[in-house]
Amino acid sequence: MRILLLAAATAVVGMPAMAQVNQSAVPVQALRAPPQPKTVLPAGTEIPLKMTQDVTTKGRGWEEGDQFNLAVAAPVMLGDFVVIPAGTKGVGRITWLTSRGAFGKSGKMDIELEYLELSGRRINIDGTYRQEGDGATLATVGGVIVAGLFAGFITGKSGTIPQGRELTATLESDLPVALPEGANLAPVPVQATSVAPVEASDEAELVTEAAESVSTEVAEIDDSNAAVEEPVEPNPE
Repeated sequence: MRILLLAAATAVVGMPAMAQVNQSAVPVQALRAPPQPKTVLPAGTEIPLKMTQDVTTKGRGWEEGDQFNLAVAAPVMLGDFVVIPAGTKGVGRITWLTSRGAFGKSGKMDIELEYLELSGRRINIDGTYRQEGDGATLATVGGVIVAGLFAGFITGKSGTIPQGRELTATLESDLPVALPEGANLAPVPVQATSVAPVEASDEAELVTEAAESVSTEVAEIDDSNAAVEEPVEPNPE
């Protein structure tokens, strides 16, 4: 009986080790990695944008967190190919806003350019700007001092980013680009242009003209010196 129990215990203890050996012997299945795009529009590429609506600190029309629209102002190129066409919609967001206030305090706001909408996908972009209204001028400060208790009615100006204002964003990360079949971005070789040699006769004419010009200037200087050095006859009186 003892022999049977000892054999059973030995078998139970040995099972995890055997299982561990069997598991470690199982090969890891290798997966084929997706092919990397050969062509990309690199991160940091500048993207010209323009506002398509007014954004202002005036009134209560805009608040922190509100989004506004932009459009790509000019096509973004990769070699001879247009990657981001002009007119592509862009979206920005107001991250901080304060309206104009008393004592000449002007309205201010921070905006962040967030993404473009192209071919059904979002392309993240970077760009942060601050717009301020005209601050308290010397006249306003003087008005505050003179106005006394009524100084609270003297306000600054609102900050406004008008429609059509041009801004610049940058591409946040590499953008894969599928070129047309057979197309490539190989640089076009620069053709060297030869400079026409100067003819010997032309060079001689230039030297002759320069010599004649120098001779004429020397003769004029001599005549001038002669006129200055001419003795003055004494007055007979």
